[in-house]
Amino acid sequence: MSPTLEQRIAATLRQDVQGMAAYAIQPSAGLVKLDAMENPFRLPEALQRELGERLGRVAINRYPGAGIAELAEHLAHFVALPAGCALMLGNGSDELIDLLSVACDVPGATILAPVPGFVMYEMSAKLRGLGFVAVPLTADFELDAAAMLAAIERHRPALTYLAYPNNPTANLWDDAVIDRIVAAVGAQNGLVVFDEAYQPFASRTWMQRMAAHPHVLVLRTLSKFGLAGVRLGYLCGAAPLIAQVDKVRPPYNVSVLNAEAARFALDHADEYARQAALLRGQRAALQARLAGIAGVRAFPSEANMILVRVPDSKRAFEGMKARGVLVKHIAGLHPLLANCLRLTVGTPEENELMIAALKESL
Repeated sequence: MSPTLEQRIAATLRQDVQGMAAYAIQPSAGLVKLDAMENPFRLPEALQRELGERLGRVAINRYPGAGIAELAEHLAHFVALPAGCALMLGNGSDELIDLLSVACDVPGATILAPVPGFVMYEMSAKLRGLGFVAVPLTADFELDAAAMLAAIERHRPALTYLAYPNNPTANLWDDAVIDRIVAAVGAQNGLVVFDEAYQPFASRTWMQRMAAHPHVLVLRTLSKFGLAGVRLGYLCGAAPLIAQVDKVRPPYNVSVLNAEAARFALDHADEYARQAALLRGQRAALQARLAGIAGVRAFPSEANMILVRVPDSKRAFEGMKARGVLVKHIAGLHPLLANCLRLTVGTPEENELMIAALKESL
């Protein structure tokens, strides 16, 4: 008698994979979608037509080639990549996180990150067979310097991730503490990765400081720039280090259409800068509105999202969804996030609907 499919799965797939939960994406049809930190603005019609014409001229019958290298050069110029540093492209920053796990998978290697943080650091580590060390933030979502330094000394992590700003807490951490962590990781022969996914909305960056620290990498994405649907990330660091990590990159990992769309966006960076400025202004307006709602605590933000704590997050989330507004209920991700919601900064009209729905759902 042939085994059932369930028996085949049990015998063939890794036990830890069978026990995992998949990355959850909420259904959003018919709702005001403010759950995924997306740029809410579409391109003006003239730029939409121009983009369509450019994509129509791409040779999709050929594998990606020179255009990918040109995009990397364009990005290096755009971010003012420091001398002696190089840049590699990924199919979103998620792929680059995974490639770093592959490249650093030496026997006994671990990855360390503060929590709550981006879930892909831990997921990638575990799927690639590396250990993962989670160091809780303080109650105010700051880095716990003593705990971080102790964990670095004990575990000697190959990779230490510092999301800058952090997701889901949206804050930038104390640079004096970060300096100590960078020095400690360097002394232990490890690498530090600054994940700057939300850089268009942040007041500080490690891009230029990276040059003075050969063990520091900066990871960015064009998703928050305004190209979440394009899926393009980039990793920057000392050229010899990037050359080694690049060896594990799959061939042709960035499509010609994605690359052309990214080049188009960089050619029109002024439009995306205008959108980012609007979102920063909306973030400030939202913070002011949230501060006036009884029972709501809004935490500081340097991203296009705001973390809020409410008396009953489940009730608030469900009430907002029933009123047509979808946000992210993150209370279950970590004990420090009890009764927390993550609100994406949207258009002025979307933000008005979000505030009204939140007030009515408390």
